[in-house]
Amino acid sequence: MAHPERIVIVGAGHASAQLCESLRKNGHEGSITLVGEETWLPYQRPPLSKAYLLGDFERERLFVKPRTFYDDARIDLRLGIRVEAIDRAARTIRLSDGADVPYDALALLTGARVRPLDCPGAGLSGVHYVRGIDDIDGLMPAVEGAGSAVVVGGGYIGLEAAAVLRKRGLAVTLLHRSPRLLSRVASAETARFIETLHREEGVDIRLGTTISAIEGTGRVERVGIEKTNADHVAADTQEEIPADIVVAGIGVLPNQSLAVAAGLTTEDGIAVDETCRTDDPAVFAAGDVAWHPHGHWGDIRLESVQNALDQAKACAAAMLGDPVPYDATPWFWSDQYDVKMQSAGLPQGYDRAVWREGEKPRSGSCWLYAQDRLICVEAMNDPRAYMTGKRWIEAGVSPDPDAIVNVATPLKSVSAA
Repeated sequence: MAHPERIVIVGAGHASAQLCESLRKNGHEGSITLVGEETWLPYQRPPLSKAYLLGDFERERLFVKPRTFYDDARIDLRLGIRVEAIDRAARTIRLSDGADVPYDALALLTGARVRPLDCPGAGLSGVHYVRGIDDIDGLMPAVEGAGSAVVVGGGYIGLEAAAVLRKRGLAVTLLHRSPRLLSRVASAETARFIETLHREEGVDIRLGTTISAIEGTGRVERVGIEKTNADHVAADTQEEIPADIVVAGIGVLPNQSLAVAAGLTTEDGIAVDETCRTDDPAVFAAGDVAWHPHGHWGDIRLESVQNALDQAKACAAAMLGDPVPYDATPWFWSDQYDVKMQSAGLPQGYDRAVWREGEKPRSGSCWLYAQDRLICVEAMNDPRAYMTGKRWIEAGVSPDPDAIVNVATPLKSVSAA
């Protein structure tokens, strides 16, 4: 494809801000149009369920770039506007305000949306989700007047919300349908560490439990729950829990409907190659919505800031004719109470896990191996373990697990094979 003159970006998140910056930095002099459904400038989402919800993070600090950046970079911002359709033959997009915008290269950075609760009463006042600024701005005043909360979901978002609500003084019950926390995103060993942390902080954790109904007269008053069996099928055991608010964090769904309607290939997200290009050479995708190949973990979709930023850089390079395959090591972080969890790699497919005790209270690291190869490190209040493990994973080297366990041996002295 020839060097594009007109680039259009759909979506206004982390990846979009990075793509604008990378395109200009790499020499693109043509037009850049950025279209976003929200009225906000592209902003950070991770602080929303942490410091922003706690009230320790000003809204202005959420924005990835100030307004002056977009003005100086000559970015045509179309905020508060929805893209209705993509015409791939004409290379235009139709906007909700009736405008047609032409493109030579199109980037679908549409992110993901919350998975909604599917139970009676899910639409009652007092039911909240954690995804965008507007969600948290609506939740904060509800927290002020609440004494109790039910959090649905034992992934990072649900756990972070539970931690903030406990710090705000609410009685918190957390429901998770799987028999352990973080069932998709962390090892069983790390999940036990996090479960102990929350129980010590007073969270009533109900594992293997699903929500059956939310009840109340006009607003949330109580939540019906029931136990599930090993196949997550509801059993007969039922209970009601009083609640002033319900906070749901049960995962997200990729925003791929535009791509589907345009006839692009989709799986769990918009399918792209290692350079973020779809099966249409003029259309790209990156960030939470992109279903992409990875050298170590196969075809995956990652929901992380690291992935959004790194893929946006790869997308810019490919658009401008200098493609660089994207194969970065995934990394994540989470803040819960006084614990910072940092992980590098992915915990899928491990057959051995070893635990290394940390030097401080509430600290330690879990090292995951697959056929003697180090594939993931999960560190709690142990940045040295995280950085060392990440470096080893990226270099393709694997330390002796028995040496890792021995805290008498400093990590810097552990030999890596």
